Amino acid sequence: MKKLILMSMTLLNSAVMAAMPVNHPVGSSFTLSSAPNQRALSTALGNPAAPFLMVNEQDNDSFRFGILGPLGVGVEFGDVSDLEDQVESLEDILDTDYGSDTTAGAAAADEANEVLAEIGDSAYVKTSVSMQVPLMPVIYKTKNNGAFMLDASISGSLKASLLASEVEYDSTEEDFNTDTSLYAQTVTDLNIGLGYSQSMWQNSHGMLVGGVKANLHQISLGRALASLDDNGDDDYDAGDEISDGLSDDSVSSTGIGLDFGLIWLSDYYQAGVTFANINEPEFDGVLITTNDASDEYGISANDTYIMEMQTTVDAAITTPGKQVTLGFSYDVNPVEDAFGDEYQWAAASLSYYGDSHFLPGLRVGFRQNMAGSELSYASAGLTLLKRFNLDLAVALDTVESEDGEAVPRSFYIALGYNTAF
Repeated sequence: MKKLILMSMTLLNSAVMAAMPVNHPVGSSFTLSSAPNQRALSTALGNPAAPFLMVNEQDNDSFRFGILGPLGVGVEFGDVSDLEDQVESLEDILDTDYGSDTTAGAAAADEANEVLAEIGDSAYVKTSVSMQVPLMPVIYKTKNNGAFMLDASISGSLKASLLASEVEYDSTEEDFNTDTSLYAQTVTDLNIGLGYSQSMWQNSHGMLVGGVKANLHQISLGRALASLDDNGDDDYDAGDEISDGLSDDSVSSTGIGLDFGLIWLSDYYQAGVTFANINEPEFDGVLITTNDASDEYGISANDTYIMEMQTTVDAAITTPGKQVTLGFSYDVNPVEDAFGDEYQWAAASLSYYGDSHFLPGLRVGFRQNMAGSELSYASAGLTLLKRFNLDLAVALDTVESEDGEAVPRSFYIALGYNTAF
């Protein structure tokens, strides 16, 4: 059982960086909401109609493209403020010699189960990295008023959690038995997207823009489950079992997601709607051998990942040159990512992008996941020389560190350099 305590601490203090799919907005989009913003190229990756807005026709431009990034890194923790106290409590229980006293051993097991259940329900770490392929996205606007976009990115994530199972005291062996396990999941997504958008109708009040996009996803999923009880095997190591399982048993498959979007654009405001993954593509999962702990948490031996359809509405109030924008977006329905975690973003932002190379662009935002973790974030971003972008988001929900200080449960940082509007 001491291995359980050691692995619990390891679970929350180490993580392997992978990358994250589109459930997590990338680059400046994390600050700016899903409302397309002509001054921020990363917002062209949301609504399929947005690329039409991203090329500056007043300067006779036909192209706009990314140069490097955005590169985004994120970390999210479970609510584990009192983990250290819980671990110390477990140590006190399990270091006591109960011998053949079945009553005392059973009482200790009950107490350990109470503590372990709290750890298992809240102990997880989720890490992410995502990056656009250099020069992506590339947008070309034709003289016939249509815009093509080619996009390519690699992204993914790793999540590790503790699955608590009943602890029992064996008076014969004078030791504790449990199926408590480590559970790890990984996903990587190589995404290539091709989109087209154009003006569909306009009058003196504004213009209606429509767009479609096909996203080719090559997704690799990995899962591994390992009991922390070595059952007397001195050569058994749960960490090695997790590592071997993730590297040896991952499964890759390919699917295409279809998106459709509309934007009504006027001088002082805009409104849009996006329908993502209309066809709900499905991807192969990994077969694992389950145990009592995984059964208690509803984890199946075999699973598949379905990119569920999600509808997003957005709106913005702007100045005529789009220098100042107040933007909003809301996901109408929640969807699950490859780990089964739900996402339904509500976001608002205020941004300033000037026409000078020497004055920085500034943006601030707030977003909340209305489902799943229900974490809320405060975010801010800076654009230098109209091309270099830095964005940082910090969760408003906190946990206590070992020295009693409040630490955000999640953070996200992104860097990118791209052509300007």
